Amino acid sequence: MAESSEQVSFLDRPAARVVALGVALLMAAALAWMHRDDLFPPPESAAPAANDPVARCLAERAADIDRMAEEGTITQAQASLFKSRAEALCEAQQGGGGPPPLPAQ
Repeated sequence: MAESSEQVSFLDRPAARVVALGVALLMAAALAWMHRDDLFPPPESAAPAANDPVARCLAERAADIDRMAEEGTITQAQASLFKSRAEALCEAQQGGGGPPPLPAQ
């Protein structure tokens, strides 16, 4: 019987597959870590700040719009339209609208 003198490359061995699986898991973990705020948003970001003037203005306008909808003065479709317009109005009045300022160069 003749001995096989073929050398098996490292990439053809099971150890290479284990290393590839480890690299894939490491990259998935790195991607999850980079997007941790997207995957699991912090709880304080859900509630508006108490001292935010835009949030206060929007809450007041939304309460007025909800009251008009309950009274039957406006329909639910109009109420949703008015709320979207109220958001733009409050941002414009309080200076919260528009893009953020450019960094100083």
